[in-house]
Amino acid sequence: MRIALAQIDSTLGEVEANLALIADVVCDAERQGADLVVFPELAVHGYALGSIGADVAIAAGDPRLAALASGHADVVVGFHEDGGLRTHNSAAYLAAGAVAHLQRKLCLPTYLAWEERKHASPGQSLRAFDTRHGRAALLICNDAWQAPLPWLAAQDGAEILLVPANSAGGLGPPGFDPGAYWDPLLSGIARMQQCWVVFVNRVGVEAGACFWGGSRVIDPEGRVVAQAPTGEPALTLVDVDVPAARRHRRALPLLAEGRLHLIEREVRRLIEQGGDA
Repeated sequence: MRIALAQIDSTLGEVEANLALIADVVCDAERQGADLVVFPELAVHGYALGSIGADVAIAAGDPRLAALASGHADVVVGFHEDGGLRTHNSAAYLAAGAVAHLQRKLCLPTYLAWEERKHASPGQSLRAFDTRHGRAALLICNDAWQAPLPWLAAQDGAEILLVPANSAGGLGPPGFDPGAYWDPLLSGIARMQQCWVVFVNRVGVEAGACFWGGSRVIDPEGRVVAQAPTGEPALTLVDVDVPAARRHRRALPLLAEGRLHLIEREVRRLIEQGGDA
């Protein structure tokens, strides 16, 4: 399976221009033999949704999204979803001219400079899903920072974790280096969940945030096997042996004894004691 990491710079609020850019990148990736092209979080809309001043959300069934995967390659693309009563920070897995899976971001940061919960409602489920290349799951940016979620995706059989992101410098507390968090986090997820991790971050400057790129693919033993440059648009292609995740899990069965009932009991206890349901 050949994966293309589409590290692009989206233009805030310019949906048509961003869709045209995405379509061009997909064509370029297909010419290079890509089977799957992965774009960053909110690639269709840009990140600073509160600065747009207009409702530009689009429905998951918008034919312009499905058209992105009308050729050979499957496509993962992030967008601001019009869900009817609510809007969502969503990512779609597109295949054969249709939405094969829709994931809504579960954990929306709204602290310090982040304001995501002001502009989107959180998703309510995480599901692994089957593709023609293997079983996958989508974790949108901050979702990957929540330790239970990669574990749940792996327990649901995901062999590939797709992580579209909008990670930027200049948004956190003084001295905060997001890359210093992402580096060990992604390798740790790959190693402990024994899966491929495909991280695609955007680049560019938007509303005072500087997105740093650094997209990469990590193998089930935690090794970076391909990495895009920092600070500039790039299309990086890498060949991935998806069944290697299954072989590694059988050779070293870290995930086989999930103790799901134990987890359920203890989580319910914490909820009853006043935790976040």
